[in-house]
Amino acid sequence: MINVLMLSCSSLRWVQGFSDKIGFVNNRTVCYPCGNYIIFVDIETKKKTVLECEMGQVGAFAVNGNSEVVAFSDRKLNPFIHIYNFPELNQVTELKGDAQLDYTLLAFSFTGPYLASYSSVPEFVLSVWNWQENILLCSESQPGMTATSLSFNPMNWQQLCFVNESSLTIWDIERNNEDHYLKQKPVKIPDEEGSVTPHEDLFSPGSQSENPYYGPVLPISALAGLVGDEAETFMPRDVIKASVHPTVHCWTATSEIYMGCEEGQILAINAETLNVSFLQQGPLPALSDGKLKDLEKRVVLAMTFSKDGLYTAGNEGIVFRYEIKGLQYEMTVCTDILQPISSLIFSPDYTILLIVTTEGTIYTYKPGHKEEADKLLDTGSSCFLSADFLTPGNEYCVSVAISGEVQVWLLEDGTCVSKLSLDTEENITESFTATAMACCPSSNSVAVGTEKGEIYFIDITEVETPRVVHRIFLSKFPVLSLDYDQTGQFLISRATQGHIFILDARPSTLFQVLGYIVLADEVLGLSVVSDFRHDLVEVVVLLKVAEVQRARLEIFCLSSALTTDNEKYVNEQGMLQPSAIKMEQYDLDYPLSSAVKLKDNVVYGYCGIAPFICKYHLSEEHMLKDLSVFLSEKRTPSKQFGPGFLCLSPNSRWLASAAEDGILFIYHTFTMDVIAQKHCHSYQGGGIRSVVFSLDGRFMLVNGVNDGALVCLKWKRIKKIEKKEAAFHWRSLLAILNQSTSNENAVLKSMPEWKFEPESTSESFPEEKFEEAPESSNVELTEEDRSITKLNSAITSEMTWIDQKMKKVMREETQKFANQKKELKIGIKKLRTNIQKMMHENEQMPDIEKLERQEFNLDIEEQNLANCYLQDVIKRECWDSMCVKGRAVKCFHIACEVKNYPLKERSKEELETLEKILQLKKIEAVDLKIRKEIVEIKPETELPKEEEEMEEEVVADNTASYSLVGSLSSQYGADISVLYHQLDLHSREQKVNQIILLQDIIYKVKTAFNKEFDIAVQQKEHEIARVKERNLRIREILAQLDLQEEVWEPALTDDEVPEHALTVQDSEVSEKQILLFHPHKDSSLILLISSHCVSHEKTVFLKITKDQRKKKKSSLYYIAFPNVLRPCVNMFEEKKPDMSPIFSLQIKVEKYLTPQERAKAEMLAKLEMERRLAALDNERLRALKDMMGGVLEVKKEDILKIDIPPPSFISKSESVWNEEEKKIFREYEKKVQELNEEREKHKRALEAELKKLQASIQETTQSFDETMCKLFERKVNSEMVIYQEELKIINILYSLLLEEELDTREAELHHFLKKKRKEKVKSTKTIQCTNRKIDAYIDTYENAIAEDKILESDFRKDFADIPAYLLDKLFKLYRRRPRIQKVKILLDTASPYGDHSGSAEDYQEGLNLLMKAMDELDKPEYMPNGLDPSLWDRFCLARRNKVESEQLVKSKALTLADMQAFLQRRIDEDEKLKSEIGDIFQELTWLREEKMKLQLNLTVQFLLKQGQVELESTELPDFTDAILINKSVIEELNCTIMAEGEKKIASMVECKDFSKGIFQLEWEHKKMKMQIEDLKQKARDILTLRVSKDHQLFLTVPNYDSRVSHQVSMMEQTLSVRDELHQKNVKNCQKIIKELEKGISLKEQANYKLSLELQEMLVSVSEREHIFKAADTQLVFEEIAQQRYQDILRQKKLRDNVKKQEEQFRVLQAETERWKLRTLPMI
Repeated sequence: MINVLMLSCSSLRWVQGFSDKIGFVNNRTVCYPCGNYIIFVDIETKKKTVLECEMGQVGAFAVNGNSEVVAFSDRKLNPFIHIYNFPELNQVTELKGDAQLDYTLLAFSFTGPYLASYSSVPEFVLSVWNWQENILLCSESQPGMTATSLSFNPMNWQQLCFVNESSLTIWDIERNNEDHYLKQKPVKIPDEEGSVTPHEDLFSPGSQSENPYYGPVLPISALAGLVGDEAETFMPRDVIKASVHPTVHCWTATSEIYMGCEEGQILAINAETLNVSFLQQGPLPALSDGKLKDLEKRVVLAMTFSKDGLYTAGNEGIVFRYEIKGLQYEMTVCTDILQPISSLIFSPDYTILLIVTTEGTIYTYKPGHKEEADKLLDTGSSCFLSADFLTPGNEYCVSVAISGEVQVWLLEDGTCVSKLSLDTEENITESFTATAMACCPSSNSVAVGTEKGEIYFIDITEVETPRVVHRIFLSKFPVLSLDYDQTGQFLISRATQGHIFILDARPSTLFQVLGYIVLADEVLGLSVVSDFRHDLVEVVVLLKVAEVQRARLEIFCLSSALTTDNEKYVNEQGMLQPSAIKMEQYDLDYPLSSAVKLKDNVVYGYCGIAPFICKYHLSEEHMLKDLSVFLSEKRTPSKQFGPGFLCLSPNSRWLASAAEDGILFIYHTFTMDVIAQKHCHSYQGGGIRSVVFSLDGRFMLVNGVNDGALVCLKWKRIKKIEKKEAAFHWRSLLAILNQSTSNENAVLKSMPEWKFEPESTSESFPEEKFEEAPESSNVELTEEDRSITKLNSAITSEMTWIDQKMKKVMREETQKFANQKKELKIGIKKLRTNIQKMMHENEQMPDIEKLERQEFNLDIEEQNLANCYLQDVIKRECWDSMCVKGRAVKCFHIACEVKNYPLKERSKEELETLEKILQLKKIEAVDLKIRKEIVEIKPETELPKEEEEMEEEVVADNTASYSLVGSLSSQYGADISVLYHQLDLHSREQKVNQIILLQDIIYKVKTAFNKEFDIAVQQKEHEIARVKERNLRIREILAQLDLQEEVWEPALTDDEVPEHALTVQDSEVSEKQILLFHPHKDSSLILLISSHCVSHEKTVFLKITKDQRKKKKSSLYYIAFPNVLRPCVNMFEEKKPDMSPIFSLQIKVEKYLTPQERAKAEMLAKLEMERRLAALDNERLRALKDMMGGVLEVKKEDILKIDIPPPSFISKSESVWNEEEKKIFREYEKKVQELNEEREKHKRALEAELKKLQASIQETTQSFDETMCKLFERKVNSEMVIYQEELKIINILYSLLLEEELDTREAELHHFLKKKRKEKVKSTKTIQCTNRKIDAYIDTYENAIAEDKILESDFRKDFADIPAYLLDKLFKLYRRRPRIQKVKILLDTASPYGDHSGSAEDYQEGLNLLMKAMDELDKPEYMPNGLDPSLWDRFCLARRNKVESEQLVKSKALTLADMQAFLQRRIDEDEKLKSEIGDIFQELTWLREEKMKLQLNLTVQFLLKQGQVELESTELPDFTDAILINKSVIEELNCTIMAEGEKKIASMVECKDFSKGIFQLEWEHKKMKMQIEDLKQKARDILTLRVSKDHQLFLTVPNYDSRVSHQVSMMEQTLSVRDELHQKNVKNCQKIIKELEKGISLKEQANYKLSLELQEMLVSVSEREHIFKAADTQLVFEEIAQQRYQDILRQKKLRDNVKKQEEQFRVLQAETERWKLRTLPMI
């Protein structure tokens, strides 16, 4: 039986579904979450047990098979982590963390009570728990990091492996007694090529380098302008390499990590050193059995480790085993599942391998026993779409998944009877998506609708072998729902866009489509009500009215006549006629999301806005008269939220309500009381998708939206009357259906199985094929046409039912217009042939000349519209916006051309900014001048200068000024006085202002040149006008001279008058020949034709020849007139390219005139006609013409043209002439001669005038050419000046950019410093706190040691009443400890993690093992003979206390060692932080110095003379430490220095004279002071003088001199006596010296003898040493020395023992005396 948690009036029968989260809860049971439930499956019996999560859907999930517990999180606000044990399914504990939304991962440790969790948005916190004590040990946040897997190291629970889609991180759990900390160690994963690139710190480079010109080299983050945490992790794209993507990982017994990758590699990672090596880098080798597998594209999806090796699997469906030795391995194939494998999981005893596939199938495999895997479960991986009960509804039910998997379930226990996959029924590349499903009441058939508009009919008469028997392709609209009426006569299919199809549900009619209707509004839902009394089926359709917040019901009826006489009720297109369905419409007062109708015109609707359930009675008395809206009769509040739907039971007694919250409510339809409530699904899983009642009302199937769970409910408590009503309705319904059900099932069973055959599914009409065959046979198809024809045939082969109906109607219409269709086909065929010919020619062209396929599109209206728009944009941006249009001026005789500067008009903001800067500059100049006047002091004396030197300096200053300014813009119309000096640009504001001023100077230079250019243009126009004027005279002269010479007449070209490109002259629009060209493929400009250009229905292109393409110039479009050939856009080319037309045509065009221009032209033509008519009636002109040829004055040229008429007698012979005739003839000859001479003279004059005019034209044009050459030079100089100013701007911009980069870098460092300081403060606090804890723990440890020693010292005292020999034996037993073999976890299994490392946490476990071993020693057989059993018990208790004390000391020692190691790591980290902070301060100092250099070390531009400079020496001076200073500053400083020097000399002379007087006065003062002191001394001597005996004798003795002389003589005698005595002493000393010298010589001789003896002794000693070495007696001496040393140590130990024994003796004596005093009474 299934263990379930009973709630409310409905009970949980069974749950079906699957999840990729699965694990072993013990050696024989697996479990996995499914929706709100956790399903436990016994591997051997396949019995299922269900645990329901009361709070909703199960979130994160983890299993610990060793502890037999399961952990999961609920998906709600502030979720909990629940831990249950198995098989009791009792809640062990509940963990509450700081997660606000959800947990994504949970992981148990292999041993120990530890659980790791990872929360999702917004915390992203990794936490470690002690779940047994419900304690959060530590946590760490990783903002924005999404994890894919998490696991503990089985050998060391203090290591965690954290994996996401692109990285792997190892977290160490560090302990400090009771505190725990998480420390991150990221692993550098190799790239896709298999190389591990060394990590380069782009944020903090090791050294600061500097370029002497470009400045300091800064990190990339500073160049990118990043500040904050993003700057530390920023990496440019060229540095980033795509790394492999981890998919799965596992730990080994040596604490290594094996990681599988999406690219197929397998990596080995050392968890301590973080070294990464490739275990498998390339594709797998070919299989030995010859199976064809796509192993080159293998993705490792599953991995696990055991003693046998590493097991891996992936998308190929094969389980491999790797026997690994180092980095070498041997690979074997274990089993082939034929499905992509997602998980490999070993049981806790490592005897069973669980294989989970991505398709929801679970296999069990026993390594080493057999090769084939056994199937455990086959539930499917896709979410359930719908479920329904199979007729009669009390034994089987059918479900369908979104992927098209149909399953038949046994209602009693949920056993899967059979399975059918519809996606394998169609051999198509598109994925199969089911959208609806329903079971037919009248037969054992199931209808399944798809997203493509198909309906599959499945035969389930044999539940073990379902099969597809028919398919109908209704339309291309997805099927949204399928509904049968209760009698199983009709199948109503609802599709998108308001389409509702009516099908005959009986297999005997082959599921005929009866017709369809189309509703205007959006269909929200559909329900069917059967009226058995009138043999009608009512279809209730709920519509959404977009205009108002209301709902609308449309109800139509279906009668059985539709199935018998269908053609009567449908039109040609298959739509049902309104008279056949009797459509009724009802507007409701609330917007509903679902509605159901009872048989008594009662409608229940679910309103999701409030929410509540509305009850309507469709009668006129409940209708609002004004608006024809039905009002709700009753509103029942609902506790659900979100959009929901209603479902009615077959007997119409129960109403089920479901919504997005996942809670199912069942109401009684009469009272609307809630009779049952069940939390089947959750809001996080999308809520409930479908609910269905069984025909007998006993069961309900509830399906979730996204949680993948199918829940079967059964009534637990129900009233007997309701149960009887449901059973009665079921039996009555079966009585109606029994006869038809048996017949239809027989037909259904006899139907053949349907298979996908494109030819058979096509229901095309044969007569149409025969009609179209002759036409198609005459057309030759190309390859492209064949591909298109195949595509069309593939599309038409799967024709929908609607398309077939439409095709039949179209065929009938086609027969009516066959002739017109034939003519159109012939015309299209010709056009098609021409286009194919052109496309074939295009394919033969080179790639550079090929046209795009879209160029052959005949519909060019849209393209022309785009070109016109682009034309307007180009004209507006490149022409209209220019205040000075770009143009050129050419010379007459020289190939020289000068262009002006096109200029855009400056905006108002630019002018305002410029004016503001100029005003600021003026203020600064005035301020500087005033400050100089205030601060500076002019020297009183100035050095005289000669006038010539002054003039030379003025000239030099002017030259220097140009050099310092760095440009010659002042000579070309610019005012440089407003500029800042180049040496004064220190602040950012000054540099920005300087850029604007320089741009203004460039603008002025261009403007100045444009003025000269305009003058040259005007001059050329004047010259052309003069030449034209003179050419008129030249033509007259040539006409008079009858010379056929070509007159040179200059004209302005299109480059000189660019406006011509935008207008069309009258001469260009007459009847001309227009050439047609192909467009170039890579044309960079577009044909620019103004609105006044000629319009023609054909597109005019051009083609550029190969020679032109070789020049690699930009392609241009040309409008091709033979005589007027000019470029429309002249931007890149100077000359017209050679063009070869493809063909030409003659067209007659007219100039396009606007209506205003046309009216004006008509008015001018009318005036001209009137003027001409008036001129015809002028009498004066007629008279002048008659009398004088129309002129008032006859010119000389005309007279010379007149020939003199010969005399009339000239025809006669001279002999018959008379005298008068001869005279007349002589006069005639004279006149002729004079006329000829006059003509000759006039001819020479005309020739002279012609030469003069030609010379004048030549002279003036050459003069203009010279002017143009000067203008060209001016242009070159202007360009030079502009480039100079632009170079200044570039240098200033670079300095601004560098300054900004330095500021950014400084901000980065300050942010980084702040971060490191916080870490330093935190580290310091941690160290201080740890020190305090260690000091406190050391006291505890020492106390434990002291207590342990006291226990041992008190043993003999406690057992002092025992005899000595027994006490000695007990003491030996007291010191004895059991030998405990290291117990390996799961010793008898194949677990690779048996011997895992211990830690301080293993204290209790080790103590328990030791106590169990002590039980053996406590047995009575180990008790010494003669010992009382009570004393033995007391001894055992004392020994256990001693053992516990020793274990406690060991545990505390381990904890203290961990604390000290933790402290040392924190100290190392603190030192590292200190070093990093020092480096940051050092770099900040360097940055400040660089910023100071940047402000002072300016980039200055100079103008230097070009030429050769000669130096006296070949060594160039070193200017690295030179400073650039203005010359005026030096000169002012020199003048100041000289003035101050003169002042100093004058003051020094004055001081010298004054000092002389001072010295003299000081000397006199000193002299007088000495005299004063002398006199004072004399007075003092007189006062202190004493009278001695000598003074008295001198005063009393009369002959004092004789007395003195007598004394002198006596002293001389005494002196002579002493001299004699001294001579005697000297002689005696000389004797003594001689004797000593003799003794010295004797000693020297003796020493010499001793030295000889010493040499002999040294020789003997060396000989003895050689003998000693040769005898090798050193070891003997060393042994003797070692023995002596040991004797000394032994003596020392003995003395120490004696002292200890004496101390103990004294202690014992004192203790004896104390006991005597305690026991004996005092007397």
